[in-house]
Amino acid sequence: MFKTTILAGLLVLVCQVSSWAADTGTVLEGQKMPSRILGKDVEYTVYLPPEYEAGKRSYPVIYLMHGGGRGRNTDWYRFGGADRVFDRMIENGEVPAFIAVTPEGRRDKENRFNTYYMNDADGGYRWQDMFFQEFVSYIDHTYRTVPEKEARGILGLSMGGYAAIAFSFKQPEMFSAAAALSAAFRTDGQVVTMDQSGYDRRYGKAWGLGLAGKGRLNAAYHDNSVLDLVEKIPVEQIGKTALYMDCGSSDDFFAGNSELHLKLQKLGVEHRFMAREGGHDWAYWRSGLPEALSFVGASFRNG
Repeated sequence: MFKTTILAGLLVLVCQVSSWAADTGTVLEGQKMPSRILGKDVEYTVYLPPEYEAGKRSYPVIYLMHGGGRGRNTDWYRFGGADRVFDRMIENGEVPAFIAVTPEGRRDKENRFNTYYMNDADGGYRWQDMFFQEFVSYIDHTYRTVPEKEARGILGLSMGGYAAIAFSFKQPEMFSAAAALSAAFRTDGQVVTMDQSGYDRRYGKAWGLGLAGKGRLNAAYHDNSVLDLVEKIPVEQIGKTALYMDCGSSDDFFAGNSELHLKLQKLGVEHRFMAREGGHDWAYWRSGLPEALSFVGASFRNG
């Protein structure tokens, strides 16, 4: 009787562990979308929530944008542990179950020039057009998403944080919420004084290679800088997307984030701006992801 009770207890424990393990999402790396605009396949990583394969329901989707430099579409999971955060918050009911998609923001493996998720000034490489004209619709047709603004968000770090806010300004009907961690917003002064190799690597393709000093502040720059877009786009358009920014007080991008916050505040655009102790690193992004995710998830509920 005693042995039977122990065995029964162990069986219950095993079942509980198996049940817990089943309540985890699935991360699929190396997925590809054929792009006519770029003339090649675009790699991406997708997170599918628990029970996705077992059911037929549709889900909200978050576009999870990665950073620049050596950043790539797998980083959020390999370095940020994003899937564990997603699983826990979905399990606890802190956010509704969702699909997350991270498109590859590099133009090639060598990554000599960042895309910053923009189109090249000469039209040679049109990442932004690919995203809006091909990628979003491809994801909606490939996975069981809810293909509506009220169920679509964007969240990014560094270069990806720039994309999250810039895209929400440019396409106000696309996302219910945009959240940025350590967004790579540079002030005019920072762009003007940037070293030449650093400028060319980051922005040369988008604004023009070899530009120096104030020559960098050309039409292409003003068409893409969030600090300019916020003043050119109608306030009611900017206000159509819930906005969230979180930047470390020791981050080089703090000045740009603060400037955008002050401009939004002056315009009366409701938004959330957080400044925490920290720098531009994965420790900061990991600690900031749950709150940013909660903000985006709340927009799905309110949509």
